[in-house]
Amino acid sequence: MFAQEDAWVYLNGKPQAQTYLDNPLTMLTQRSLDRRTLQSIPVDILDVPVEESYILQVENANGITVKAKSKWLNALHVRGSISDINALTSLPFVSSVSFANRSLNTGGKSRVSKNVSNQKVMETATDFAYGNSANQIEMLSGNVLHEQNFTGSGKIIAVIDAGFPGVNTTQPFARLRNNNLILGGYDFVNRSSNFYSGDSHGTMVLSTMGGYMPNQLVGTAPDAAYYLFITEDVTSENPLEESLWVEAVEEADRLGVDVINTSLGYFDFDDSSYNYTYEDLNGTTSFASRGADFAYAKGMIVVVSAGNSAMSANPYVGVPADAQHVLTVGSVTADGYYSSFSSIGFTSDGRVKPDVVAQGSLAVLALPNGSISAANGTSFSSPIICGLVASLWQAFPSYTNEQIMQLIKESSSQYTNPDEELGYGIPDFDLALTNGPLSITSNSVGDFKIFPNPLSETVTIASTENNDLKSIAVYNIFGQEIYKSSLSGTISTINLSQLSTGIYIYKVESSQGFTRGKIQKK
Repeated sequence: MFAQEDAWVYLNGKPQAQTYLDNPLTMLTQRSLDRRTLQSIPVDILDVPVEESYILQVENANGITVKAKSKWLNALHVRGSISDINALTSLPFVSSVSFANRSLNTGGKSRVSKNVSNQKVMETATDFAYGNSANQIEMLSGNVLHEQNFTGSGKIIAVIDAGFPGVNTTQPFARLRNNNLILGGYDFVNRSSNFYSGDSHGTMVLSTMGGYMPNQLVGTAPDAAYYLFITEDVTSENPLEESLWVEAVEEADRLGVDVINTSLGYFDFDDSSYNYTYEDLNGTTSFASRGADFAYAKGMIVVVSAGNSAMSANPYVGVPADAQHVLTVGSVTADGYYSSFSSIGFTSDGRVKPDVVAQGSLAVLALPNGSISAANGTSFSSPIICGLVASLWQAFPSYTNEQIMQLIKESSSQYTNPDEELGYGIPDFDLALTNGPLSITSNSVGDFKIFPNPLSETVTIASTENNDLKSIAVYNIFGQEIYKSSLSGTISTINLSQLSTGIYIYKVESSQGFTRGKIQKK
């Protein structure tokens, strides 16, 4: 019997694309479409599913098993012999084949095992009684978000991990269950709807965001809603897990998820021929990292643990932590010092990684039996940050994913002098909340004047390039829309006397685009 190999089969085109594009609700939920609309992201061919007839033909090919699919990369993950996989190139809709063992690809190079450790292994009104979890939240000033009722409400987080036993029964997750905040999930490894199974790792990860036991454990986003996805097979390490991860991310996008946490990472595999090298950590080589950047392009924020391999032969962040547009999170101790296990940067192409850090040494969490414990790993610093990402985004719902991520980076302790251990440092979410209204820069198409500024009662909006005005919206410092009015012509005056004294954000839309800026009410 010939050895089985893993490979990605890349396809040409999507014959049914126009039908789907004419009917976007056949491929995306309304919430997913709303996310795109808010961030001016068009629905495009990437959103169209993989052509089913193509999948069927590949499945029927000699010796081939289809293990996963990706619409964004228009690819299938297959398993079979080298000859059977290569034979797929004769199909007219197959553009190329890429073996996970890259020495089998044209111009490929041999992979050398480096005995690298497995990245996935762990080592105001609102007044929460944080108990032992206080430090990991207060270090980040996450308590300030909570005190102003920014607890993740209205945001959806997808947790992509290895399993979630106990989440459906134990006390730390009762608040989520009672408030119907677990929206669903799926086990991609076993193709099963039973996601309250598998390894305990996902349960512990979720608890740092969604757990709630007063005086013992409070998560960073206790009022967010969650989808729970299993993509990690803890019994083996195979490139298929990358493909399953991308599949889960695409499903999260379809469902309208805002933020994703993944405390998983890949560098070495059971078969060393699949291993990555440091040179591969450039954000574009791995299937998962490319998928992560597509998620960002669709308006989501992907938060990824840096990894726990600093003491190994390869101390660097893994895959997909190397992706350009993910928020990669390393670990510090309770005192804010670098955790010796936390994977370091920079990427092989010189980018800052990790992006930020949070407590991952003796992080407080819940076990599947419901007891409260502590554990080490960037697996936990990542979701601690992730929950606060969702809570901050709740405060500024009109902001883009890019704006939220930049606010977090700019609030961090060493933003102006990042290093390979802490990246930009420890974020200060109080500072991010304060700076949010001041961070909006003009995204102008055309040239407008708005006067007087500061205003007393009325304000006039005038186009200096004869653009027809369409509308104006005014937001408070938390990004909440408090006023909206239609406009017409090239000049219009509105009454804002009802506003309280303070700073506001305006968004003026015209026939040629929109512009944002700050306005002050005296």
